[in-house]
Amino acid sequence: MASPTNSDDSNPNYERIEDIETSPEPRVPDQPLSQLKSFNNPKWINFDTASGIEMSAVNSGVVSSDSYTVEEAINSFGFGKYQVRLALITGLCWMFDSIEVTILAILSPTLHCSWKLPHWKQAIFTSLVFFGMLVSTPFWSLVESRFGKKVVLTLSSVFLAVYAFLSSFAPTFFWLIFLRMLVGFCIGSVPQSVTLFAEYLPVKHRNKCVILLDCFWTLGACVELLLAMVIMPLFGWRWLLGISILPVLLFACFTRNLPESSKFHVLQGRTDAAVSCLKRVAQANGQNMIPGRLVQDDFFASEKRGAVSDLFLKSLRKTTLLLWFIWLCVAFCYYGIVLLSAELLRPREGVCYGSLYNTDSCRAYCSDLDVTFYVDLLWTTLSEFPGTLFTIVILDFAGRRKTIAIQIFLYSIFVSLLFICFTRRLYLTVILSIARGVLSGIFQALYVYTPDIYPESLRSVILSTCSTMARLGAILTPFVAQLLIYYNMEAGICVYTIIGLITSLTAFLLPNELKSRENHAQLA
Repeated sequence: MASPTNSDDSNPNYERIEDIETSPEPRVPDQPLSQLKSFNNPKWINFDTASGIEMSAVNSGVVSSDSYTVEEAINSFGFGKYQVRLALITGLCWMFDSIEVTILAILSPTLHCSWKLPHWKQAIFTSLVFFGMLVSTPFWSLVESRFGKKVVLTLSSVFLAVYAFLSSFAPTFFWLIFLRMLVGFCIGSVPQSVTLFAEYLPVKHRNKCVILLDCFWTLGACVELLLAMVIMPLFGWRWLLGISILPVLLFACFTRNLPESSKFHVLQGRTDAAVSCLKRVAQANGQNMIPGRLVQDDFFASEKRGAVSDLFLKSLRKTTLLLWFIWLCVAFCYYGIVLLSAELLRPREGVCYGSLYNTDSCRAYCSDLDVTFYVDLLWTTLSEFPGTLFTIVILDFAGRRKTIAIQIFLYSIFVSLLFICFTRRLYLTVILSIARGVLSGIFQALYVYTPDIYPESLRSVILSTCSTMARLGAILTPFVAQLLIYYNMEAGICVYTIIGLITSLTAFLLPNELKSRENHAQLA
């Protein structure tokens, strides 16, 4: 709507916003003030044509100064001790996922020896654990919408500890699959901890803090490998499964100090509880509580919320399909390199490093995992730390889209080197480490890029659906990393190389994040 700069002040359809703000009696127009758009001088609004124009109450000049939102309060408190303490607690929860993935990588070759499991059963075992993670996501989301994130994380951690401990006593392969699938079901709640952590972060610190939280993922994998190095040779895999629940029990003890989502309290009408949470943040950070009355964010108060069908609007359909494909492929490649590393680094005699040979005797070959195996696997895991830092650095000058494309291309190059028959184990370890490091960085770039190219109302929806596609990729990859490579090593390497190259080309088709931001107002 154009500003009526030539309109007469006597026109009854126009009133100055300054007059409304300073009037002793509040002016109630046909539409709520939070839905009217203000313009630069002179500030005019036509109350007869303002219908349908929306604006955030946070940025509007007509919002009462005695009210504030949760996000405004968090921004005013800044980053301090509260966020550090919350990062340590939620970081423990974030470790569960990586601990389970590491257990799967170690347990499969161990069961191949102790229970004489064929490789197809190993692949099914791994896939079913990821399947448990996939199907649990909507369940935990439903529980969270009714009872809150704190309840979800507390319940899931307690049940996770129980099922993980019981799995150490599994008498048969069926019971082991069933109990570890329930463990995967409980791990499906882990993303709730990241969401909770992000809510209590000031906006200007949010992206980097969420990316750095990934360090807890890597830390969890490293801790599990160190435990396995000590426990497996002496006591076996059952003791490893039992002792591995210690981080879960530690987190369960700390959940009483875990805050509930302040936004959830507000949505449930429990404003006093939300204010109490915010006061604790202010006190921990040494700040004064923001004055005024706590209100809902316009986005949460509005009836216009994002739905999955909105992702297929004409202007978003291509981007949605591209992102779903990229998330699936990146997860397929990442979990594939984790499982593949455990298979290729297993101790063998009479074969070159990185080769499995296509013989029945090799598929039946069995040997105990030695210290060298755990040390080399630990090096590949530690590569995720520089991989994450590398991503943070190049994001600033290369942009998010190019960062994703370049890193996937680098992964493809190093995976293709696995065709070479290495005479030294060191070469294989370095190649696997670089491939895993760049892939871990891609995940963080995707977490930053994906929500930023969608309007506010669709950001949680696109992240949820992309995470689902990632779980699907994790379900599929064991059939290559733990099965196909034992029948045709070259075919398995080809699969990961080609998928990496296709994903890299697909990333270049993504829209530029800066141009997408310009369209947010039209899509919201």
